[in-house]
Amino acid sequence: QVQLVESGGGLVQAGGSLRLSCAASGSIFRLNPMAWYRQAPGNQRDLVATITSSGTTNYADSVKGRFTISRDSARNTLYLQMNSLKPEDTAVYYCNAKDSYTFGTHWGRGTQVTVTS
Repeated sequence: QVQLVESGGGLVQAGGSLRLSCAASGSIFRLNPMAWYRQAPGNQRDLVATITSSGTTNYADSVKGRFTISRDSARNTLYLQMNSLKPEDTAVYYCNAKDSYTFGTHWGRGTQVTVTS
């Protein structure tokens, strides 16, 4: 059973940076693609960025040029580097992964990011 645990969230002023991490309980070779989602209060959960096992990335228009998704297979960890943060980036950020062994989907419990103006 794969478990995903996010960390790195917190409170930051607008213009600041945070790096989120998502640690997988096992090898991430079976997890493809991996992604970050976010959900603000009263809103639906939206896709922020994805990355495949070959390193291909995609971003939501709202974060292009500010956020960078990456994965470290040696550490079984997914990252989201967030720069130039805006108050509208405030949300709970979730790690997501498709399981190539079971064809299921795994979710973490989320980490809160709050950006103040």
